[in-house]
Amino acid sequence: MGIIVEQKSEKVTASVKWVLEDPKQKEVWWPSEELKKMAWVSDESIYEQADKDPTAFWANRAREGLHWFKEWDRTYERNPPYFKWFVGGRINASYNAVDRHIKTGRRYKAAIIWEPEPIDEPARVLTYYDLYREVDKFANVLKSLGVKRGDRVGIYLPMMPEVQIAMLACARIGAAHSVVFSAFSADSLRSRLKDAEAKVLITADGYYRRGKVLNLKAEADKGVEGTPVKDVVVVRRAGLDVDIVEGRDHWWHELMEDADAHCEPEAMDSEDILFILYTSGTTGKPKGVVHTTGGYLTQAYWTSKWDFDIHDDDLFWCTADIGWITGHTYSCYGPLLLGATMLIYEGAPDYPEPDRWWDIVEKYGVTIFYTAPTAIRMFVKCGEEWPRKHDLSSLRILGTVGEPIDREAWLWYFHNIGGGRCPIIDTWWQTETGGTLINSLPGIGPFIPTVAGRSFPGMRHAVLDENGNKVGVGGSGSLVQLSPFAPGMLRGIYKDPERYKELYFSRYGEEIYYTHDGARVWDEMHNIRLGGREDDVMKVAGHRLATAEVETALTEHEAVAEVAVVPAPHEIKGEVPVAFVILRKGRQPSEELAKEIIARVTKAIGPTAKPENLFFVPDLPKTRSGKIMRRILKSLMKGEPIGDVTTLMNPEIVEELKAKVGYVEAGLT
Repeated sequence: MGIIVEQKSEKVTASVKWVLEDPKQKEVWWPSEELKKMAWVSDESIYEQADKDPTAFWANRAREGLHWFKEWDRTYERNPPYFKWFVGGRINASYNAVDRHIKTGRRYKAAIIWEPEPIDEPARVLTYYDLYREVDKFANVLKSLGVKRGDRVGIYLPMMPEVQIAMLACARIGAAHSVVFSAFSADSLRSRLKDAEAKVLITADGYYRRGKVLNLKAEADKGVEGTPVKDVVVVRRAGLDVDIVEGRDHWWHELMEDADAHCEPEAMDSEDILFILYTSGTTGKPKGVVHTTGGYLTQAYWTSKWDFDIHDDDLFWCTADIGWITGHTYSCYGPLLLGATMLIYEGAPDYPEPDRWWDIVEKYGVTIFYTAPTAIRMFVKCGEEWPRKHDLSSLRILGTVGEPIDREAWLWYFHNIGGGRCPIIDTWWQTETGGTLINSLPGIGPFIPTVAGRSFPGMRHAVLDENGNKVGVGGSGSLVQLSPFAPGMLRGIYKDPERYKELYFSRYGEEIYYTHDGARVWDEMHNIRLGGREDDVMKVAGHRLATAEVETALTEHEAVAEVAVVPAPHEIKGEVPVAFVILRKGRQPSEELAKEIIARVTKAIGPTAKPENLFFVPDLPKTRSGKIMRRILKSLMKGEPIGDVTTLMNPEIVEELKAKVGYVEAGLT
């Protein structure tokens, strides 16, 4: 029997039960009766019911959640490795996200609350009716520029309402959008615009980041060189004096002045492309992941509703930038399909102080908060005093996304942000999957640090060994998805069918989707613990060792705020782990402390996993989304060229790390 402790809040009825089976290893939280009563789903039998006939399950979800101009002829069709959902159905993403809400009591409900980075600049609020008019007008703007159904439109915008307006306007007229992260370089933008053959680019003059105004238009001008782009639409955000190319460039506000406020939505085929999102590939060439309309919308709707338990009076905040799939699904389509109110924020999480996010949560009364483990670890490093300054009692659901979360970050998030009362929905998914695939549901649980949860109802996953056999409880291997594949899954890589087959359907055959992630079957309920990318695996003295496993052990030391582990060449062992460690505030580096931290790995995993070297560092190379760029750390240890650092949030740290590790590029003196 475990110890059961009810943890409640006077302001928030949702709570969790804490079942502590083993103080060191098996913390398990379950939803309280209050949370079960509130949750959309609280009956565990939903998993078994959905698994009996996933195709029928998703057909019912599609009918219940979305408006179809014409219902489909066939729910699911397979031609391995290709598949289709809701074949013959007619639907429009923009209509489902805005039009149907203005015919209800949500007409004047807030759809988007936008918080700018400058603290003295007022927020903007768009109701569903505001959003409807803006989307329709910009759809007509696109038409006036010659954009037609089936064309591609590039979007290179910061986090501001115009980005959602642009995406929905493209969807309204049947043009596929391709959003490029606003911190990407001109070269990165150019390669994506060329591959997508975009006719139009939508950008801004600039935006704010850590108190500075960044000139986005200058990057856009370089990025469109040598591409098919004929027209550039520029949003005036920062008031910069930017170059305007006569005949090519147009101000957003000027085009919108004369645009008609009604645009009839196109009835799109369920399998028509909704968007192309480029993601990094192992070859260095970005791959254009293709998502189609009907299946993606169905998955976005139901994962948003059930994963985050979104109700009409909730305020949902997903901190992801729109340039990533998380931003597409949970900072645009998912919440808007539900008629929910969502918050978006323009700037840095720690500007002007490390409590900016918590100030926003308190200011608006955010109820559901979804962010990345990298951000959480950054706040761990800043200290507990920053969230303590704010009343965070409005929160009732917390979520994580982007990578496996370590135990220490999970517990810090649970206690310091959620007040020990909010379930943490640890979601696993990919750009390729379109929406979440594995996590615990708020009304069912369990919520276990480092364990993501079960496959979302109607989805099937397995963990396979190297021979393709399913592993049992406690076993580790490769995570795969089994047919019928989730409705929101990618339908291919744009203009590269061979790469699609090779990447996802070659290792275990054309009937099994290979995720490239390692995983462990945690228990009899088939809860799954993710181990990170399988290419983040070291071969130490013949033993396969996941870097994520070593990182988890290191973060269990109370002095460690954040850590990255990479392999380094070794004459005898082949490879050895090397750790880069950021300490918590107030802790000082020392040889004795390094030994203590390393000892945690020996105790948790064994001597094989013991880091050969441990470097105390002030920061790690990170993208603007907060992800650690481990390839840079690997290059440092191998003496390889560092490569492009333009997408880093903190490129200056690279030189400091070079000095720290004694970097010498191979072949140079």
